[in-house]
Amino acid sequence: MIFDTHSHLFSEEFDNDREECLQRCKELGMKLMLVGYSHSGNEKAYNMAQLSNNFYCSAGIHPDQARKNYLEDVLRLEEFLKTHKVEALGEIGLDYHYDDGPAKEYQIPLFKLQMDLALKYKLPVIIHTRDAWQDTLNVLSPYAGKVVCIMHCYSGSLEMAKEFIKMGFYIAIGGAVTFKNSKEIKRVCANIDLDRMLIETDCPYITPTPYRGKRNESSYIIYTIDEIAKIRGLSQLEIENITYNNACKAFNLTEE
Repeated sequence: MIFDTHSHLFSEEFDNDREECLQRCKELGMKLMLVGYSHSGNEKAYNMAQLSNNFYCSAGIHPDQARKNYLEDVLRLEEFLKTHKVEALGEIGLDYHYDDGPAKEYQIPLFKLQMDLALKYKLPVIIHTRDAWQDTLNVLSPYAGKVVCIMHCYSGSLEMAKEFIKMGFYIAIGGAVTFKNSKEIKRVCANIDLDRMLIETDCPYITPTPYRGKRNESSYIIYTIDEIAKIRGLSQLEIENITYNNACKAFNLTEE
């Protein structure tokens, strides 16, 4: 089995050929975590997850959705969690990449309040962080040992990855590991504990080589698996099995 721990196959980029994409996943024997990121995205992820026993979903408010009325969004998210069965909270976190992005004064409390929801409802959390490593670490530190976090599409240093692993978190490797110039993520991939590694696509984004520059889809995860296998000196099947079992543990799912 292969477990794509971060897929947005419900998004509009797949409206014209979603069934074909899903068929390719089925042929590979894949499970998918369909990751919400907004109120509408959470609904779409949930609705799609009802289509198959191999689909799971999360719900959360992405940092690019942060606004002055963030408390209203958190209350609305909590109502969603009360009325919909989800396996994780996310993706949530911090994103300082864009100068015109949401202010930190909205992003940080939105992040903290959602972490409190994860603790309250005993849900693992899918973490998005970009150009905000120290603030992310500061927010997450109090939850070490209390909440399981998945560092989605990890792009930080090996040293930071080891800090997150010490906190009991998982490091999710995406398509960027296949890029020739991605030296640091290759170093992370080569040196972190295998029992803390997950794989993902983040489709339709971050498309692996050989399709870089085109729309990503969950079935392209095979190229990420192949690259990780080469880096770790293991077979593709071994990487599939290890990361599949890790995903089941991270999301507290019954292994099948």
